[in-house]
Amino acid sequence: MSAIAGFFDPTKDYLASEPLYRHRLKEMEGALLHRGPNGCGELLLPACGLCRSALSLLKNGRNRPILLSEVRNGSHFAVLSDADLYNRKELAERFSLKEHLGLSEAEASDDDLILAGYLSMGPDFVREINGVFAAAIYDESKRTLFLFRDRFGVKPLFYARQGDTLLFSSEMKGIFTWPDFEPRLSRRGLNEVFSLGPARSSGCGVYEDVKEVRPSHFLLAAPDDMREIRYWELECREHTDDYKTTVSHVSELIRDAVLRQMQADVPLCSFLSGGVDSSLVTAICAKELKKQGERLTTYSFDFQDNDKNFRANAFQPSLDAPYVKQMVEYLGSDHHVLTCTTGEQADALFLSVRAHDLPCMADVDSSLLCFCSKVSIRHRAALTGECADEIFGGYPWFHKPQYLHAGTFPWTMDLEARKVLLSDDFVKDLGMDDYVAAAYEASISETPLSGEESPLERERRVLAWLNLRWFMQTLLNRMDRDGAASGLAARVPYADHRIVEYLWNIPWEMKARGGVVKGLLRDAGAGLLPDEVLFRRKSPYPKTYDTGYEALLVKRMREMMENPASPILPFLDRKKTERFLASPSDYGKPWYGQLMAAPQMLAYMLQVNEWMKLYRVKLV
Repeated sequence: MSAIAGFFDPTKDYLASEPLYRHRLKEMEGALLHRGPNGCGELLLPACGLCRSALSLLKNGRNRPILLSEVRNGSHFAVLSDADLYNRKELAERFSLKEHLGLSEAEASDDDLILAGYLSMGPDFVREINGVFAAAIYDESKRTLFLFRDRFGVKPLFYARQGDTLLFSSEMKGIFTWPDFEPRLSRRGLNEVFSLGPARSSGCGVYEDVKEVRPSHFLLAAPDDMREIRYWELECREHTDDYKTTVSHVSELIRDAVLRQMQADVPLCSFLSGGVDSSLVTAICAKELKKQGERLTTYSFDFQDNDKNFRANAFQPSLDAPYVKQMVEYLGSDHHVLTCTTGEQADALFLSVRAHDLPCMADVDSSLLCFCSKVSIRHRAALTGECADEIFGGYPWFHKPQYLHAGTFPWTMDLEARKVLLSDDFVKDLGMDDYVAAAYEASISETPLSGEESPLERERRVLAWLNLRWFMQTLLNRMDRDGAASGLAARVPYADHRIVEYLWNIPWEMKARGGVVKGLLRDAGAGLLPDEVLFRRKSPYPKTYDTGYEALLVKRMREMMENPASPILPFLDRKKTERFLASPSDYGKPWYGQLMAAPQMLAYMLQVNEWMKLYRVKLV
């Protein structure tokens, strides 16, 4: 894990004011140190400045923080990346690493492999990578900067224009160090926060003039050209494998993805929730380590007194703890239960804002940040079970007709819940319903379709696409920022593009064979898990049901409302808010996803207020 940042202007000569621009690189680097505490490096060239802070996970000089500048036929190239490349050996051969750079695969950093790819194939090299990455390549002879982002946006990469200067950074806080760059918010940004948040439109940085390199794209910035280019997309094909072959292939793809993502020279751990997703990843990892005479360390997360406070509901039917215990006994892992208190979770709400540079998933985020900070005391890399529900169809909206035919985002079907605290004038001015409808229509228009789907199959394709491009992205953002804020690199084997490509064309009848939710994944994991875990009913990431937590949020919300300097006040209706604070909360009716219900609405509004205050957000 690393942070990359820099600036580019082909009309400039930064070396003419070298001390000034080296200082600016240092400021960008300093804002991002949490992503890479092991070392830093800067490089200043006439038209480009680059910096990186790195977290070293591999030995022998790989992933080193020092920027790479190479000469070929008198041309200079500079490369820096936040990358985990999982097919290194294949890339070394495919990119003629030895020929281009005189290095073996064992000697090469990820930057070296990326440069060899560019020298071998130009920017199209990115198609060959199995891995997650945000990378920058500066080709000095062409005075051209390329910014690359992985297929699903596991690694973040933002950019902005300030006059003729292009700024880029792994996190937006790096851009905000640039002199006179103000965090500004337009009507569009307000809609992103209040109508869609914590989700974001693809490529949208929420702030005015800030964009994010879209997943599966790279940005080309040249003297007379700047545009994003798509390098990968899903393709619709007929699925010809029978069910037995399909199960076998899915099983092998998952196993291979886990084994590839185990590459690290620092101790590797696994998040273990007791659900089928994380349990399968953990079982594969534990089995491989056992062959090497090693024991896997696992972590599970819970809330203080959750066994007393938990309330079963349609979205969260059971506690995780009994299933975690069963998995630990089954695998013999070195297990640690990490507990988050009410106070820790509430205090981390604002730390989450700093991690994202935006309001985020309220305490669903802050609790994960709390857990990651505790894991990072002993470990720097962790395997997770993220993304399985999006690609295998695990969420309720894949299975219930009212979601499938909703004609909107199924995780935010009723916008009235989002308006409950907002003033009527503000809601009217935003045009929330129209904004969401436009975002939805724009997304479904991009859905890869064969043109031969039945109406029902088309709806399922659209739903799968929306999950990949919206809901999965939100959770990947959450995992990356909360891990990075703690110096923890979280890896996501289910986001391997080979798995997604194969699953995209598997008929729904196979994915949910016999009506079993994620039946295909469960069959692919047969023999690796106890049946009680393998066929456990889905229960999402845990959240607290402690009424003391809600009382604390109510108290903080009232304090915020009484402070006339609170920047969120112009958006809220005081009478509506007081009624909401006085009413008993419904924990079973989420307004976003499966977990964000009434207490999370309060937490989100507290985050919005803190964000606007902390970043001095200016409305335009």
